[in-house]
Amino acid sequence: MSTLPTQAALNSSTSMAPTFLLVGMPGLSSAPSWWTMPLIAVYLLSALGNGTILWIIALEPALHRPMHFFLFLLSVSDIGLVTALMPTLLGLAFAGAHTIPAPACLLQMFFVHVFSVMESSVLLAMSIDRALAICRPLHYSALLTNSVISKISLAIVFRCLGLHLPLPFLLAHMPYCRPQVLTHSYCLHPDVARLACPGAWGEVYSLFVVFSAMGLDPLLIFFSYGLIGKVLQGLESREDRWKAGQTCVAHLSAVLLFYFPMILLALINHLELPITQHTHTLLSYIHFLLPPLINPILYSVKMKEIRERILNRLQPRKVGCAQ
Repeated sequence: MSTLPTQAALNSSTSMAPTFLLVGMPGLSSAPSWWTMPLIAVYLLSALGNGTILWIIALEPALHRPMHFFLFLLSVSDIGLVTALMPTLLGLAFAGAHTIPAPACLLQMFFVHVFSVMESSVLLAMSIDRALAICRPLHYSALLTNSVISKISLAIVFRCLGLHLPLPFLLAHMPYCRPQVLTHSYCLHPDVARLACPGAWGEVYSLFVVFSAMGLDPLLIFFSYGLIGKVLQGLESREDRWKAGQTCVAHLSAVLLFYFPMILLALINHLELPITQHTHTLLSYIHFLLPPLINPILYSVKMKEIRERILNRLQPRKVGCAQ
C-alpha cells in the first residue's frame, strides 16, 4: 500500500466528486504484493473460524440456547464486517487503487457500519444474557424465552438498518467544501461526513449514529459487568466465584478486543495526541480485523460446549466390525 495521495489530489474540486481517495498503510508502497498475504490470511482464517462456529451451532440441538444463538449472530457480523472491508484493502494492496467511486464508497460505508453496530449490539445482548444467568439464575429460563430472543434479534436488525439506511442518501446529497481524501483504507461515515461544508445537517446525524451505538453500548455492557461483579463478590465459595466468572471470560475478552482500540482512537483524536499516521492506521486495522480473527478462537477455547462438539464432529467415526 502506498502513502498519502499527491498534493494535486488534495487540491481537487470542492463539489461532490465522483470518487473518493483512500489512504493506504504508510511504508508499504514498495512491497504491495507482500502486504496482500496477511490480508488474505486474515480473511480466510476469519471466514473459516466463524464459519465453523456457525456450522456447529446450526447442527447441534444442544447448542440452541440463548448464549449460543447470540454467538451465532456475532459470527455472522464478524464475517460480514471483514467481507465488507476487503475490497478496498485488497485493491490498495494489489494495485495501489486509491480512488473509489462515490457509490461504491457509500455502499461499503453502509455495510461496514451495519455489521459494526450489529457486533456491538450482539455484545450488549450477550452481556445482558450473562448478567441474567449470574444475577437471576432461577428466573433465567423464564426471562430469556425463544420469543424474547426472537424479539431481541429483530430489534438488533432494525437498529442496524434503521440507523444506517439514511446515511448513504444523506451523504450523497451533502455539499462538500473540502478535498475528498479519506483518512483510512476504507469508507467510514464520520470520515466522509467531516469533508462536508460547515453547517451540513447530515454531519449531525452521522455523529448521532456514532454515539447512539458505539457510545451507549459499551457503557451498558460495563454496567452489566458491574452487576455481575457485585454478585460474584457476594458468593462465599471461592470455587463458585471462579466457575461463575469463567463463563464470562470469553465474552469479556471479545468486548475488550472490539472496544479498546476504538476507545483508544477516540481519545487520540479528541486529545489531538501527536501519533504517526502509521500508528493511527494500524489501530484502525486492529479494531476492525482482529475481532473476526480472534473471536472464534476465544469461544472455541473458553466455551467447553463449543470446543467438545467441534472436536466430536471432526473426529472420524469408528465403524464396528461384524462379529
